[in-house]
Amino acid sequence: MGYDDIVAAVRDLDVGTISLQFTDILGAVKHVEIPASQLDKALAGELMFDGSSIEGFVRIEESDMYLRPDPNTFCVLPWKIKEGRRTARLICDVYNPDGTPFMGDPRNVLKRVAAEAAEMGFVMNVGPEPEFFLFQRPDESVDPRPVTVDRAGYFDLAPVDREEETRAEIVLVLQEMGFEIEASHHEVAPSQHEIDFKYADALTTADNIATFRQVVRTIALRNGLHATFMPKPLFGENGSGMHLHLSLFRGGENAFFDPDSADKLSVTAKQFMAGLMRHAPAVTAVTNPLVNSYKRLVPGYEAPVYIAWSYRNRSPMIRVPAKRGMSTRIELRSPDPSCNPYLALAVVLKAGLEGIRLGLEPPPPVNENVYRMSAEERRQRGIESLPGSLAEAIRALEADEVILDALGPHVAERYIEAKKIEWDVYRAQVHEWEINEYLGRY
Repeated sequence: MGYDDIVAAVRDLDVGTISLQFTDILGAVKHVEIPASQLDKALAGELMFDGSSIEGFVRIEESDMYLRPDPNTFCVLPWKIKEGRRTARLICDVYNPDGTPFMGDPRNVLKRVAAEAAEMGFVMNVGPEPEFFLFQRPDESVDPRPVTVDRAGYFDLAPVDREEETRAEIVLVLQEMGFEIEASHHEVAPSQHEIDFKYADALTTADNIATFRQVVRTIALRNGLHATFMPKPLFGENGSGMHLHLSLFRGGENAFFDPDSADKLSVTAKQFMAGLMRHAPAVTAVTNPLVNSYKRLVPGYEAPVYIAWSYRNRSPMIRVPAKRGMSTRIELRSPDPSCNPYLALAVVLKAGLEGIRLGLEPPPPVNENVYRMSAEERRQRGIESLPGSLAEAIRALEADEVILDALGPHVAERYIEAKKIEWDVYRAQVHEWEINEYLGRY
């Protein structure tokens, strides 16, 4: 969509307000609302904002930043109609006053790594499978803990799935906004759901994930529910993941498919997997960014814990689905939906490209259940574990020059600083488990 098309759409759809959106380093969506009369100024990239007020952006003496809308992201927000006038959305890139892209803009980070892939002849397509919980709205003055709305399980249907109507409304809104929904269902845990949408290039997918989270939260609130992408809100239940189906395309052909190999997987696909596996600990610091993320990455709840790959079973970090031809892909099962989608896809792509550059080979596939192996069996097979805590993941990130380069020095420094603070605050707390376990015993 060009600028003239946007101007025409704003006029024809009676758009009165435009939300200019971008994300901070931690993945929170920020926005500035402008009246439609200011659209020309916005499209020209002349709208300034105070970057010093945004998490991880700049110091106060460097505060002036500019928003440049991406015309391909224009859409009307179906739920925002006031006095007959609509609100539209444009996702923006952040620029410095001198006209150069701001290196702290997560969207710019992904665009930079995608440009590296393009130089190698590749475009990465990504199909996400985000999961989330729908809880009763918390009354924090009484009990702020999550309260489930149902006891439904995987693929269950109403009346067992009491949130089915809310999920259906979310799907309808997403479709109004141009999403192609592939599946929608109740997940394994009580009040847990999954909505899958069609793959796209990495930048479009990151935009879609950010939009998806906004839609889910908004529609849940309209229905008196609280939506959360927290990875592990319930003890003893499965957590929420965001499996990523990844493929590289070259000139319209799937570079992961090789009709002449025994398994129909190309050397490129295996090199990409090998890169992901080599850099998995550092990548995990970005794809699983919360203290709580590591409560999900434990054995027994379907989330992967071990750095391995398989054709069949779902216990390793990477699974290769059976489809071949243009549908050939790998499934990265470790990420969770709390991540900044721009940074997460940037580090995943960078790790895979590094595997291709260096001609890395992955270890043999592991088709047994890794959870049932002893520590010695895993050691003999060379199967290592993903980080067990946010602190461990951040240490791995600090030691990985490839993934640090993907983020760039500005984002890497501020992201690591924020996550170290998060870990320090967490480890200084006295938690309920400690009181129950130790108070009466010692």
